[in-house]
Amino acid sequence: MMYEAVLLFGVVFLASYLFDTLTQSRSGMMYRHGRQAWLFLALGAYFITCWRRSGQTLPMKTWNIRLVGSTGQPPTMARLVLRYVLAWVLPLAAAGLILGATIWSGWPTMQLLIVVAPFAVFAGSWLDKDGQFLHDRLAGTRLINTPSAATKHVNATASM
Repeated sequence: MMYEAVLLFGVVFLASYLFDTLTQSRSGMMYRHGRQAWLFLALGAYFITCWRRSGQTLPMKTWNIRLVGSTGQPPTMARLVLRYVLAWVLPLAAAGLILGATIWSGWPTMQLLIVVAPFAVFAGSWLDKDGQFLHDRLAGTRLINTPSAATKHVNATASM
């Protein structure tokens, strides 16, 4: 997740630069909702393109993880879009709960808990019998382990 975040910094930076250039905005608060929608689409384009091309983002390749459909075949474009949208549900729900707790308690320091909201995506996997993410279960996709190039090489030479 941290490796993905490092790469996403570049995606968000370039998308924000393009947004600011096209809208001539001078502040991150100008066109705030438009910027959020634009970044949602830019991140979606990054993930969906990577998943569609090889089933993997660069960090997924590093960790030997591949996204496949529930039958093991590459997922359809509709399933990829659904997976991306559903992946936002739990983190946004957690952010809403944190906002609600802040308003209810009157403690502005509760807003510091917002750093935990992205990790809410893991809650579904703790409860799933196969350890799948909730968005994967609902979208009909799953993550699988793939052998690394080194493992393939070792297995090939061992079978000779």
